Amino acid sequence: MHTSAAELVDPSQPFTVTAEPGARITDVTVTGPDGQLVAGELAADQQSWKTTGHLRAGTRYTVKVAADDGKGGRGETTATFTTQQAQDLLTAELGPDSSGSGVYGVGQPLTVKLSEAVKDPAARQEVERGLTVVSQPAVTGAWYWVDDKELHFRPQEYWPANATVQLAFDRAGVRISDGLYGGEAQTLSLKTGDRVEAVVDAAAHQLTYRRNGQLVNTIPVTTGKPGFSTRNGIKVVLGQEADVRMSGETIGIAAGSSESYDLDVKWATRVTWSGEYVHAAPWSVGSQGKDNVSHGCTGMSTENAHWFFQNTRVGDIVQVVNSKGHEMEPFGNGFGDWNVPWAEWVKHSALGAPVSTAAATGNGVQSALAPQT
Repeated sequence: MHTSAAELVDPSQPFTVTAEPGARITDVTVTGPDGQLVAGELAADQQSWKTTGHLRAGTRYTVKVAADDGKGGRGETTATFTTQQAQDLLTAELGPDSSGSGVYGVGQPLTVKLSEAVKDPAARQEVERGLTVVSQPAVTGAWYWVDDKELHFRPQEYWPANATVQLAFDRAGVRISDGLYGGEAQTLSLKTGDRVEAVVDAAAHQLTYRRNGQLVNTIPVTTGKPGFSTRNGIKVVLGQEADVRMSGETIGIAAGSSESYDLDVKWATRVTWSGEYVHAAPWSVGSQGKDNVSHGCTGMSTENAHWFFQNTRVGDIVQVVNSKGHEMEPFGNGFGDWNVPWAEWVKHSALGAPVSTAAATGNGVQSALAPQT
């Protein structure tokens, strides 16, 4: 057996096997350390064979070649080769960060931040093939490319309550695009808590809080006044601060103007990065349940804000309806993912189809579902 291998094989090029003079190749298998076979093609004259599947970088392969010497003799040869290490690696930062309790609300999207921009459609498909989401109970979900370096995953509906979720990116050594290969595998595990949904009705000046579909509390509130109307739409809790300093300058209000403010605020639950919170507003208790007087936040009494703070976690849903404000941004100002219609969401998957998060079976590949209209 003669091969094209030097000390290290270039994984971007086919690996070839050629027959000895007068012999014919009858079969070749190239197997990786995980037992996976690399696809290949035998030449019509049986004098050579080459891989057609991609080789992983920095990987040792076993080659078995069966040949006929042309004189009635048959034999099998086994050898190994190792591919070169990749110069450029694509790694992924998985989210949400579960360094705390690892329990999130049912609205929490999964996020992937890539180390390199991936623009080519085929390369994006390769990235998605390396992403696996498994949950119990299983759901139907899909990936959305927010930009060239960030993807979000969400189910068609909210996550089930009290579910377990595992996210993995494993394309170690796999070719993503010319010169770019998958880096070290990453995994993330988290759980969801109860299904908590808070709906703020800006016209009725009221927040209704439901847990697992059951109405638990109704709270009088005030939302954004004209010129500062609160965003409509579904938002996801981003974080909580028992004590936060809020200044009008952070939202473009000049210091010293009639609208300026600089306040120490208690029990603040954040829903946008631009500064929208659900928080204690003892200065506006007289307007709560009656009028909208805030600069865009949802204000309530200190007692009610403390209760809301204690009964809410990152990933819970806060939806604003009947406000005169604009719609929540889908991306860039928190998680507005749930405001994107499902059919539109699926279109932004590189593979163009939703997937099931049922546990892997057989070959371990997450099953793709037919596109839904």
